[in-house]
Amino acid sequence: MLTSKQRAYLRGLANSYEAIVHVGKGGVGATIIKQADDALTARELIKGKVLETAPETAREVAEQIAAEIGAEVVMTIGRTFVLYRRHPEEPKIMLPRK
Repeated sequence: MLTSKQRAYLRGLANSYEAIVHVGKGGVGATIIKQADDALTARELIKGKVLETAPETAREVAEQIAAEIGAEVVMTIGRTFVLYRRHPEEPKIMLPRK
């Protein structure tokens, strides 16, 4: 569970990131889950975008992906969402203490 201070720190980091997960009219499928899982393993923090044709909102998509891969939803704004999952062996992002 992230604290508000940690969420703010991660939001600041994600500001300069480009969206690498795009959810369209097909919704969240196995390929989207796999793509997000691989990206989080490599980067720990990813930004995603939900297209206008998608059947779900950004909040629903973010929560669904996070539940599937064991990540945390950092934020959702409009059609954009940010997910975080700490790397188990080699963390790259050092969060502020709780």
